[in-house]
Amino acid sequence: MRMRFLGSTSEAGACPTLYETDRGTIVVQGLQVTDMEALADLRDVLDGETAVEVPRELITEIARRVLPDGSATAFPTCGGTPTATA
Repeated sequence: MRMRFLGSTSEAGACPTLYETDRGTIVVQGLQVTDMEALADLRDVLDGETAVEVPRELITEIARRVLPDGSATAFPTCGGTPTATA
């Protein structure tokens, strides 16, 4: 699998970051969610899967860049720091 950098909201290449793969999927680089209450909210976690946290602003910005019409309304920003359960 090969990945193409889509963007980040961090300085100097640190996470969070999104990548597009040559398989038509998106790879998310972010801080691993370790809060046990938040992890309990996850559903159907398979072996080898984990949860990472990225700001809504990153997803919205990348959607604006890659969607054909340039719109990105699926992830409106709510301000503040994102939480693993929000």
